[in-house]
Amino acid sequence: MQPKEVTLASLSNLRPGESGLIREMRPTKTNLRHRLMEMGVLTGSRIELIRVAPFGDPLEVRVCGYRLSLRKVEAESVLVSKDPP
Repeated sequence: MQPKEVTLASLSNLRPGESGLIREMRPTKTNLRHRLMEMGVLTGSRIELIRVAPFGDPLEVRVCGYRLSLRKVEAESVLVSKDPP
Protein backbone atom coordinates (compact mmCIF):
# COMPACT_ATOMS: atom_id res chain seq x y z
CA MET A 1 0.00 0.00 0.00
CA GLN A 2 1.43 3.34 -1.04
CA PRO A 3 1.22 6.42 1.18
CA LYS A 4 -1.45 8.93 0.30
CA GLU A 5 -0.26 11.94 -1.64
CA VAL A 6 -0.84 15.17 0.25
CA THR A 7 -1.80 18.26 -1.74
CA LEU A 8 -0.73 21.55 -0.25
CA ALA A 9 -2.65 24.79 -0.56
CA SER A 10 -1.82 28.27 0.55
CA LEU A 11 -3.63 29.45 3.67
CA SER A 12 -4.97 32.38 1.64
CA ASN A 13 -6.74 29.89 -0.69
CA LEU A 14 -8.91 28.39 2.06
CA ARG A 15 -12.54 29.42 2.37
CA PRO A 16 -14.02 30.66 5.63
CA GLY A 17 -14.79 27.68 7.85
CA GLU A 18 -12.15 25.43 6.27
CA SER A 19 -9.24 24.18 8.31
CA GLY A 20 -6.06 22.25 7.82
CA LEU A 21 -2.70 21.23 9.16
CA ILE A 22 0.27 23.55 8.63
CA ARG A 23 2.82 21.61 6.58
CA GLU A 24 5.33 24.26 5.44
CA MET A 25 6.17 27.91 5.80
CA ARG A 26 7.89 29.68 2.93
CA PRO A 27 8.14 33.34 3.92
CA THR A 28 10.33 35.56 1.77
CA LYS A 29 11.88 37.27 4.78
CA THR A 30 13.38 35.55 7.82
CA ASN A 31 11.92 38.10 10.23
CA LEU A 32 8.43 37.19 8.97
CA ARG A 33 9.13 33.52 9.66
CA HIS A 34 10.18 34.33 13.23
CA ARG A 35 7.16 36.59 13.76
CA LEU A 36 4.75 33.89 12.56
CA MET A 37 6.41 31.29 14.79
CA GLU A 38 6.14 33.58 17.82
CA MET A 39 2.40 33.89 17.18
CA GLY A 40 1.95 30.10 17.16
CA VAL A 41 1.92 29.50 13.41
CA LEU A 42 4.10 26.38 13.56
CA THR A 43 4.50 23.36 11.31
CA GLY A 44 2.15 20.66 12.57
CA SER A 45 -0.38 23.06 14.13
CA ARG A 46 -4.04 23.02 13.14
CA ILE A 47 -5.29 26.28 11.63
CA GLU A 48 -8.79 27.41 10.62
CA LEU A 49 -9.79 30.35 8.44
CA ILE A 50 -12.52 32.25 10.28
CA ARG A 51 -13.24 35.10 7.88
CA VAL A 52 -11.79 37.34 5.20
CA ALA A 53 -12.13 41.11 5.03
CA PRO A 54 -14.27 42.50 2.17
CA PHE A 55 -11.29 43.29 -0.07
CA GLY A 56 -9.45 40.09 0.85
CA ASP A 57 -6.97 41.57 3.30
CA PRO A 58 -6.58 40.79 6.24
CA LEU A 59 -7.64 37.23 7.04
CA GLU A 60 -8.74 36.09 10.48
CA VAL A 61 -7.53 32.64 11.51
CA ARG A 62 -7.77 30.50 14.63
CA VAL A 63 -4.54 28.82 15.71
CA CYS A 64 -3.50 27.45 19.12
CA GLY A 65 -6.89 28.40 20.59
CA TYR A 66 -6.83 32.10 19.75
CA ARG A 67 -7.70 34.34 16.81
CA LEU A 68 -5.07 36.04 14.74
CA SER A 69 -5.22 38.48 11.83
CA LEU A 70 -2.76 37.94 8.99
CA ARG A 71 -2.12 39.90 5.84
CA LYS A 72 -2.80 38.08 2.61
CA VAL A 73 0.92 38.14 1.73
CA GLU A 74 1.73 36.48 5.06
CA ALA A 75 -1.01 33.87 4.60
CA GLU A 76 0.27 33.00 1.12
CA SER A 77 3.58 31.85 2.62
CA VAL A 78 1.86 29.28 4.90
CA LEU A 79 1.13 25.96 3.15
CA VAL A 80 -1.53 23.69 4.64
CA SER A 81 -3.06 20.30 3.87
CA LYS A 82 -6.84 20.80 3.91
CA ASP A 83 -9.03 18.69 6.14
CA PRO A 84 -11.53 16.57 4.21
CA PRO A 85 -15.04 18.09 4.08
